[in-house]
Amino acid sequence: MSVEFVQNNIFTIIIAVVSGLMLFWPGLLQTGKLLSAQQATQRINHDNAGIIDVREAHEFAGGHLPGARNIPLKELAGRVAELAAWKEKPLILVCSSGVRSGRACVTLKKQGFTDLACLDGGVPAWERAGLPMTREQKA
Repeated sequence: MSVEFVQNNIFTIIIAVVSGLMLFWPGLLQTGKLLSAQQATQRINHDNAGIIDVREAHEFAGGHLPGARNIPLKELAGRVAELAAWKEKPLILVCSSGVRSGRACVTLKKQGFTDLACLDGGVPAWERAGLPMTREQKA
């Protein structure tokens, strides 16, 4: 690449680099494994994996994986003690896309959790796979 080309296209190059980094950002935050919906189902069924949904309560109420426990990401650090029994057991972290669950993995890893995974693509990927969802019943 010539210097002249770079100078004439600097903004396009910056946009391309930033876009590429944004594609990989959720993966950079992960400290656990990424599981497809099918792999997550296997871990739940065969390894008794727990499911922690780190979305906000209103998102969780709109539909979540059966058996999931809702602990919003912003509350997770203060509620880690609630998960003490899962420190060495498999946990699957779930959100809407993988970003918040990736951050949750980082938080729990720092607290000594050893078997963490994130649902790749989050709840939408689970739904696309045609897997069951639980929705809150309105009174």
